[in-house]
Amino acid sequence: MNVLVLMGSPNSRGSTYLLADAFCKGAQECGHAVKRIDVAHARLAPCGGCVACGYDGPCVQQDDMEWIGAAIVQADMLALATPLYYYGMSAQLKTAIDRFCAFNGRIQRKRIKSALLSVAWNADGWTFDALEAHYRTLVRYLNLQDQGMVLGKGCGTPAMTRASVYPEQAYRLGKRL
Repeated sequence: MNVLVLMGSPNSRGSTYLLADAFCKGAQECGHAVKRIDVAHARLAPCGGCVACGYDGPCVQQDDMEWIGAAIVQADMLALATPLYYYGMSAQLKTAIDRFCAFNGRIQRKRIKSALLSVAWNADGWTFDALEAHYRTLVRYLNLQDQGMVLGKGCGTPAMTRASVYPEQAYRLGKRL
């Protein structure tokens, strides 16, 4: 299976990366081909809402979403990796997801598997409620096949994350694909 991880953290060595690394390791150990794309540092403009794409492409904007979109459509599994920022995904990942508009139809028809990997400093029981709801809505709208979520509460620093159960959970999620 071709697994694609969209990295939405602007901190390239933070807690989100620790979860993504563990997930990728588990998936690779099972023989899956894994590719990561750092959308947080890609050259991506926000969706202009012009709908010239007709929801099935191509997008009129010419930036990194051209090759990122091609990788998404080729993937069998899409993992979204993001820190929790103000109870939602990072703006960088949200910008990339907004640009899915140009190939919604191809994603919906393919029924790609998906997962969510996220970390937050906050450890309250409701910390991930809004992000979970958003992810579940994306799963439903895009006809994704949810494989699970790892939601790392109390993972405000890489040291906190390493000392938590969440990297192991991400590893196991990757292993069971």
